[in-house]
Amino acid sequence: MENPTVFGKIIRRELPASIVYEDEEFIAFKDIRPRSKVHILVCPKEYIPTLADYPDTEEGALKLGRLMLTANRIAKQMGLEGYFIRIHVGEKGGQEVFHVHVHLRSDA
Repeated sequence: MENPTVFGKIIRRELPASIVYEDEEFIAFKDIRPRSKVHILVCPKEYIPTLADYPDTEEGALKLGRLMLTANRIAKQMGLEGYFIRIHVGEKGGQEVFHVHVHLRSDA
């Protein structure tokens, strides 16, 4: 399924972004509306609309684990001593872009 979201356009390089990390599975870039001194969005390149859409399987757990480890790796590379991670799930959960992503934020 093609990713119709703004994140899909960033992944395909159809829109510019301040990319801070990229590997074969994930991409991370600065939020265009930061709510903290550091506000990075980390998302898988695979299009999955919400966290609730991950399969409840070992494969799904491994994918989510790699997403969390990637966010942690980015925080370490940025020298963050303290940070928080937030994932919005669904419209009622405050999700605005329907492509799974982690908000990595810090004011430290």
